[in-house]
Amino acid sequence: MEEGVVNEILQGPLRDVFDTKQLITDISGSGNNWAVGHRVFGSLYQDQILEKLRKSAEHCDCLQCFFIIHSMGGGTGSGLGTFLLKMLEDEFPEVYRFVTSIYPSGEDDVITSPYNSILAMKELNEHADCVLPIDNQSLFDIISKIDLMVNSGKLGTTVKPKSLVTSSSGALKTRHKKPFDAMNNIVANLLLNLTSSARFEGSLNMDLNEISMNLVPFPQLHYLVSSLTPLYTLTDVNIPPRRLDQMFSDAFSKDHQLLRADPKHSLYLACALMVRGNVQISDVRRNIERLKPSLQFVSWNQEGWKTSLCSIPPVGHSHSLLALANNTCVKPTFMELKERFMRLYKKKAHLHHYLQVEGMEESCFTEAVSSLSALIQEYNQLDATKNMPVQDLPRLSIAM
Repeated sequence: MEEGVVNEILQGPLRDVFDTKQLITDISGSGNNWAVGHRVFGSLYQDQILEKLRKSAEHCDCLQCFFIIHSMGGGTGSGLGTFLLKMLEDEFPEVYRFVTSIYPSGEDDVITSPYNSILAMKELNEHADCVLPIDNQSLFDIISKIDLMVNSGKLGTTVKPKSLVTSSSGALKTRHKKPFDAMNNIVANLLLNLTSSARFEGSLNMDLNEISMNLVPFPQLHYLVSSLTPLYTLTDVNIPPRRLDQMFSDAFSKDHQLLRADPKHSLYLACALMVRGNVQISDVRRNIERLKPSLQFVSWNQEGWKTSLCSIPPVGHSHSLLALANNTCVKPTFMELKERFMRLYKKKAHLHHYLQVEGMEESCFTEAVSSLSALIQEYNQLDATKNMPVQDLPRLSIAM
């Protein structure tokens, strides 16, 4: 929404990506206040946003889903972003809503980010079909590893001096600046792999609606942990390609997760593997069988795998893999967020900034934290079934 931020983007290297007729701006942002973004800007710009959405939708031959990319810690991303989510549900109820949510780290500079995040979480619980949670700390850790590799000169790596990653701040030249451009490129890479089947041919393509259908067994548990390999596609780092089997192993290691999580030590409800490049289905099945003994699935969905093969690899690579896991390892992120929220809320600190916005009441906060507590409890119930023996149910006999 903030005019200055949008103008900066339109003057940068990505200016041609955006249709300026579809942009909506205001003089100022939401001041790190969910209530301002959701209730003030949402009501103020609802008609304009809806008109631009309809124009975009009318140009689609086969509208599969809407993507919302937003941050959780600020006011506009969390507030207006979740207002838009509810609007999409009302106006396009049959179209899936995928949300990529950037969760704040514990060291972020927005003091009210726990409030904004918890208020936004309630909306995500109720109105999203799939949420891909990503946290800033994981992105920063990933880029730091790439940066360390480049600066050490290992593996013969090279970086293009005027790439989109390095053009803004020379982020990869020093580890002392937070490389936001490179962090954004990792998220862009996630979305490129997620939509590859819709854009390119493949022997086993996957529609976006199949992700929700196969990976979300219960409405509330629609948070999918994502991992990418290789992690260097859009950072212009040239490295030797990973062996195919190593690529599958990497996708399940905690170092490749876009959320601080270790899925191998938690419980899987389902998992999707979206492969790009010259890879055969036999290679995918062989690696699934190889990895299955080290992964724990819920007893009632031991074969909860969904696979996709897209023939076109990312630029500069022979193959790539995006793994989407519905896994209880997402729970610690929610628990940490709740703890940070409660530290502020117990003192009623900064609460008056929210309550002075029309329509906001203290019950909004209690309902939001109750919604998150219920979600955490659902994951607790699933974790309680971990290590339970898998029972072979008797097959149905048909009388002849």
